[in-house]
Amino acid sequence: MDAMTTATASLPAPALAPAPVWARRAAHAVALCAVPSGLWRIAMAAGVYVGYSDQVLRDVYGIPGWGIAYVVGLSVLSELAALFPLLLVGDRWRPLRPGILAPLAWTASAVLVLVALWQLVVVLTAESQTYLADGTARIVWGLAYAPLFAVPALMTAVTWSYAKRQRAGGRCDPPTD
Repeated sequence: MDAMTTATASLPAPALAPAPVWARRAAHAVALCAVPSGLWRIAMAAGVYVGYSDQVLRDVYGIPGWGIAYVVGLSVLSELAALFPLLLVGDRWRPLRPGILAPLAWTASAVLVLVALWQLVVVLTAESQTYLADGTARIVWGLAYAPLFAVPALMTAVTWSYAKRQRAGGRCDPPTD
């Protein structure tokens, strides 16, 4: 009986079916959605005029100063987080405990939905409207941040695909588009 227990304990977890093409594209889209806002923040940290006066940059954002590290760090962390969905569709990386990845992905999806809703509230408040200059700067800012509103839906779709493939228990059905 010990030989049977040892033999079954050392078997690797069954491989997941390949991710559908649409899920792989959605995961890559999440990573790309974070790029424009990250570049906008890095431009702000580098001193490029993005619609804020020098006084606002100095007093509100701490630029130049500690604010540069904060803004660049936020850009880097945002992009790293946006790469997470690629783990859900990739064939190369397999976690030691694959059962943990699905709940983590669902939690990330829920948090992203809440953050997107919160950002809508922030964008529509008078506080966020007062610092940024009107005109071209506001349009560029809107274009840079608009792709982030697609991230919750894309992340939820990728997570759903991963959870569905994980529940299938490694059946290798051909991916559907």
